[in-house]
Amino acid sequence: MGHAAHKATRSQHRFSVTDVFSKSSHGAHAAHAMRSVSAGSAAAIDPALAAKLDEVAPLTRRAIRESARAARRKTRFMASGSFVALAGAATGAISLSDMGAVTSVASGTSTVQQAGRTGTGSVVSRSQQRTSLGSAGQTSSGNWSLGASNSDLDVSQMSQTTISNPVVAKLVESDRNQLPSGFDPNHATGDSGNQYSFSQCTWWAYVRRQQLGLPVGSHMGDGAQWAASARKLGYWVDSTPRHVGDVIVFQRGQYGSSTVYGHVAIVEQINDDGSIATSECGAALQGKTVSRTFTADQAAQLQFIHY
Repeated sequence: MGHAAHKATRSQHRFSVTDVFSKSSHGAHAAHAMRSVSAGSAAAIDPALAAKLDEVAPLTRRAIRESARAARRKTRFMASGSFVALAGAATGAISLSDMGAVTSVASGTSTVQQAGRTGTGSVVSRSQQRTSLGSAGQTSSGNWSLGASNSDLDVSQMSQTTISNPVVAKLVESDRNQLPSGFDPNHATGDSGNQYSFSQCTWWAYVRRQQLGLPVGSHMGDGAQWAASARKLGYWVDSTPRHVGDVIVFQRGQYGSSTVYGHVAIVEQINDDGSIATSECGAALQGKTVSRTFTADQAAQLQFIHY
């Protein structure tokens, strides 16, 4: 018990500067402390000074370590604060160097003053007096013109209908100056698949038009009825062969066609003399095709479905 009490008493002992410089009867420790004074004599210290020194002296080793840590934190804080201050000063200097013009307006006049800037090693400053447009007698009225080339513009090219079928679009462009009034290249096609009997002339006409990328109706009737059916859907029908893929319509009994059903064929070639070559099929041919040639005069007696 005595030993424990002695340890507790030592751990709670307050370090005092006065203890070092005052007389003590604790043997060698006191003698060592006394030797630290000058002239080997007992020196008395002012009590007020001793109390002041005791206030700032750390109490324990832990307190000493905490004090050192606080000092380091303070040093880092001050260093970071200095960096922020320097960055702010640099930003301010850049902003001042890029100051815009200062404008003052009074009674219709404008004075513009621009801060000096360093260009190629020299400082430039400018000041300019500006007068209003009204006092200078200037107006904003005027006119404009496209010039003599106005008469050369092709207005018809400025607004063309967007054509959904690219093959039809090319054909329409080539016939642009010959199209009938009100013709719609995006007319109804009447196409719902090949509904014609195999090897019939109408079956082949549908197959060949599909191969060429051209529209064709699925319920156009017998061969002799195709021209009327095409007109109702919006196709262009006349007596002139124009392009490969045009449908040729033969009336009943015309040029050897059926006297009951008529006939249809496809234009495969248009010659310089106006004659045409065909591809056509019939029930007796079992899906095979034949070709015939008609002169320009003969072709003029037939009807042709375009687009």
